[in-house]
Amino acid sequence: MPGGADMTVASVLSVAAMLGEGPVWTDNRLWFVDIKSRKLHCFDPSDASSRDWNAPDQVGWVLPSKRGDMIAGVKTGLHRFDPATGQFALLHDPEPGQPGNRLNDAATDSTGRLWLGSMDDGEAQKTGRLYRCDAGACRDTGLPPVAITNGPAISADARTLYHTDTLGKTIWRAAIDSDGTLGTPERHIVIEEGAGYPDGSVIDAEGCLWVALYDGWGVRRYDPLGALMRFVRFPVANVTKIAFGGGDLGTAYATTARKGLDQAALEAQPLAGNLFSFDPGVAGLPVVPAKI
Repeated sequence: MPGGADMTVASVLSVAAMLGEGPVWTDNRLWFVDIKSRKLHCFDPSDASSRDWNAPDQVGWVLPSKRGDMIAGVKTGLHRFDPATGQFALLHDPEPGQPGNRLNDAATDSTGRLWLGSMDDGEAQKTGRLYRCDAGACRDTGLPPVAITNGPAISADARTLYHTDTLGKTIWRAAIDSDGTLGTPERHIVIEEGAGYPDGSVIDAEGCLWVALYDGWGVRRYDPLGALMRFVRFPVANVTKIAFGGGDLGTAYATTARKGLDQAALEAQPLAGNLFSFDPGVAGLPVVPAKI
């Protein structure tokens, strides 16, 4: 397997997140969440300072909005979040008939459309779906339901969607029409047994897909055809997602998790749950604020 020995992974913020997730770079800071602790975090690398806020329920992700505030995916639905006041305001619940589900991962495309997934909070039933939010409405994309949706990532031209079935260890690729409807999904990447579970993913400026591996000790980079290019090894097992940040979008930040680790594993992985960074050798794409 292509190695990542030249990529030094460093812990940059000690938060010991139970389930760190959803990193995003906006306003010169790195935002992320701790789903199970119901926390939203903000890290400023210029002085290594951080802030956190309590969410009203499990919070899967946060993204900038075109209005200048933030959009958060809370278990109870989409919320506006105002960092100045720390207040969350419910906008829309895409799944009022699925109280056992929660929102899990999301991304915007270059047009500002918001793509978000839900999942079974018990991580067993295939009740998770992928939604597209634009033009004032959230619509089911029609992709087959899975237990844990993850890593919606969209190509720079907003013509290709990558969608992850975490428990199925499969990343699917689907064409996006101009109106946002999806074509027939095709199997793009299958993670082999023993390599962990595909979690969050993101596209870089060269069109390659970075996939975080839960219980896989690192992050992989795949080329546009789905061939493995690189593996970056971490000192912790559960890597959940990366985001590109810094002034040139040339620094990779990664969230990690303590969830599922027993006492022996936690003692062997004292940095589990922290925020990490490394030099990926390639720049990322700017995050477009959601038009919500």
